[in-house]
Amino acid sequence: MAKQLSNKPTESELEILQVLWQRGNATVREVHEELAAVKDAGYTTTLKLLQIMHDKGLVSRDDSSKTHIYQPNVSKEKTQQQIVGKMMNTLFEGSASQLVMRALGTAKPSKEELDEIQRLLDSMK
Repeated sequence: MAKQLSNKPTESELEILQVLWQRGNATVREVHEELAAVKDAGYTTTLKLLQIMHDKGLVSRDDSSKTHIYQPNVSKEKTQQQIVGKMMNTLFEGSASQLVMRALGTAKPSKEELDEIQRLLDSMK
């Protein structure tokens, strides 16, 4: 019996998705080079993660040429919504205000970010 993979991305898979969301599509080498610029990442690890992500349905792969090209199958917005929703429900007992207060207390937002947050709050009233 085959093991069913979770379609929720791991932290390492999220790093790869960030690259793909920015680029639209990329080869394993291109993804690896971007990751290697900011962290110690092995090429074979990047390849294996992309293969797992393909099996999970997180990315699609064009293998019509020798070099496979990967692209995201999940949107950044939907993934953010899924992760934040789970975090809010599990860590903050469903309280959006506790989540927002913790997020704002962790890092000082810029004036532009505060203005954007205020516009969002105003539109929700």
